[in-house]
Amino acid sequence: MTRLWVRRAIWGVTLAATLGGGALLAQEEMRTSRLQARLLAGYAKDMTYTLREGPNPAARHPTQGPYNERMGYVGLPGYLRSLTSDMYAVEMQAHLSPTLDQFMAAGGFPIYHEKTRAGLTLLDRNGTALFSARYPERVFAKFEDVPPLVAATLLFIENRELLNTDEPRRNPAVEWDRFAGAVAMLPVQWVKPGQRSPGGSTLATQIEKYRHSPDGQTNGATEKLRQMISASTRAYLDGEDTGAHRRRILIDYLNSTPLTGRPGFGEVNGLGDGLWAWFGTDLAMAEKVLSEEPADARALQLKALAYKQVLSLLLAQRRPSYYLIQDRAALERLADSHLRVLHNAGVIDTALRDAALSLTLKFREDPPQAQTANFVEQKAPNAIRARLLSMLGVPSLYQLDRIDLTAESTLDAPAQQRVVEVLAKLGDPAFAAQMGLTGERLLDTKGSDLSKIIYSVTLYERGPDANYLRVQADNLDQPLDINEGAKLDLGSTAKLRTLATYLEIVAELHTRYAHLPKDFLADVEEEASDNLTRWAASWLATSANRGLGAMLDAAMERRYSANPGEAFFTGGGLHSFVNFNARDNGSILTVTESLRNSVNLPFIRMMRDVVQFYLSEGGDDSTDILHNPDHPARQAYLARFADKEGSDFLNRFYNSYRKHTPDAMLNMLAARSRPMPHRLSVIFRTVRPQAG
Repeated sequence: MTRLWVRRAIWGVTLAATLGGGALLAQEEMRTSRLQARLLAGYAKDMTYTLREGPNPAARHPTQGPYNERMGYVGLPGYLRSLTSDMYAVEMQAHLSPTLDQFMAAGGFPIYHEKTRAGLTLLDRNGTALFSARYPERVFAKFEDVPPLVAATLLFIENRELLNTDEPRRNPAVEWDRFAGAVAMLPVQWVKPGQRSPGGSTLATQIEKYRHSPDGQTNGATEKLRQMISASTRAYLDGEDTGAHRRRILIDYLNSTPLTGRPGFGEVNGLGDGLWAWFGTDLAMAEKVLSEEPADARALQLKALAYKQVLSLLLAQRRPSYYLIQDRAALERLADSHLRVLHNAGVIDTALRDAALSLTLKFREDPPQAQTANFVEQKAPNAIRARLLSMLGVPSLYQLDRIDLTAESTLDAPAQQRVVEVLAKLGDPAFAAQMGLTGERLLDTKGSDLSKIIYSVTLYERGPDANYLRVQADNLDQPLDINEGAKLDLGSTAKLRTLATYLEIVAELHTRYAHLPKDFLADVEEEASDNLTRWAASWLATSANRGLGAMLDAAMERRYSANPGEAFFTGGGLHSFVNFNARDNGSILTVTESLRNSVNLPFIRMMRDVVQFYLSEGGDDSTDILHNPDHPARQAYLARFADKEGSDFLNRFYNSYRKHTPDAMLNMLAARSRPMPHRLSVIFRTVRPQAG
């Protein structure tokens, strides 16, 4: 019996010692994170990616998370499909290491050094920036720029152990005492669902949440675990010492914490943009006053105002829409209570507490005005941005400018700038005279306001395989791009372009028919459905000299009416034209005379001949197709039209609704319809045919 008791005592002491030792080891690990550091640093070291030539069929792209959506990473597969279907090719693409690929396949967030600030960049042919957008706009550039008072306040509220220097290997993703408190409150929440509990999230896990979790929220224990694992792994990406990463966490949080949005400004992210959007306070000014000791009462008031604004935004992050829009009085009360707590904890002194308590938060009523753009200087970049919208399928410039994208163009920035500068001076009569633009039948500096004349310049450089756009500019200080969006009446430049096309067609007809005998040419003339082919066949059949030069000379002597009484169908609809000089209206002029006197209507009729020629070359006879209901080509054209129209409609519908829940989609449909019972009923029964 005694021997049995001794054996049990030995086992009991051994078990107690083992449990005690395990507890001590666990306590030591929670304090130092040494084992985590060794394991996770080795694991994260293998999470890499490399750029390889050609597309990567096995590429992984994020499918959710506000950060990934804003940066364009979620839309990347669609962008690549759009571009590769439009004559672009993927030259290089990232390939994940097996460790990182497996981690993401298991549900982890991508582990790399993420950008806090990014946006659209447009480069010219030499790599010079034509346009650069960066969001958030106002940020702390480095850790040292953060006022110590702001850092201490944030750490006291959210993550008190983050910057402790006692253990360089500390895992910033877990603060064990707060985590244990949050876990301990779970049974209470099950019994009393409305009971509030202290949060267990650190700044590191909060960043993972509002960047990568669906809608920036934690929707369960699994999502919380995913945030903690991803944050822990990311912390050891640069090795076991997490000191630099922990400082980066603090500045990343301050620069990117979501603070809802407001009309006229858009999405508000980060303390700097938050101060500007909600209070009209410049970040540089706030940095200065919060970093200095106040010299007098006025300086103390300024510091207290900036501090209370900063504190309120740090607190509003918990429920930004509620505190910053719905109930600002609640935010005021919350900030005042925290001022007292922060004073009791020694974070702020008595003078700052009292000064801040005496102030009331004053939100700016109107959103901050966007910087006024010089449209003349931005015409070329804006044209590229507009083109990128259609190329990528992005619905707005607002979204495009926030995508992490760099696009190279063929524009030449120095040449573009010089042209812009010259165009800006052409409203000055002295400069216009210097440039030789004044005089007989030119500009009248005495009777005309030269500032109202709009000039546009488009310059291409011929290359070995293509013509490259080098300059695109105009002097209209409005959003409209004359080169891209204007429909202009026929001018002298268009006359030259029309004449060149006309003569090229004559040269082509010469090549095609000059060698044929007269009887063959008679058949060509009879069967031709356009004026130019009929004229070419007739001239070749009757001319003694069939040389190309003689035919081009004869083409210049063809006559066209200058009568403005006829209307012409153009791409913009039925259109009428006039001549510069009304005395030409009754004339029938040769092409040479029309060009010499710059008469419009002959060139309009010449352009119609050019169009008819190319239509006749297109295969099916358009006249026969339009007038013969049984023409076999009608069904093919109808199918092509329906396919294009249907695709455009479905793409617009998909892009508008794809990111919304079914309930949100139904609300959007209802909002876009007139609020009439029968219309709303049709919408509801169409979307939910099985509903009761």
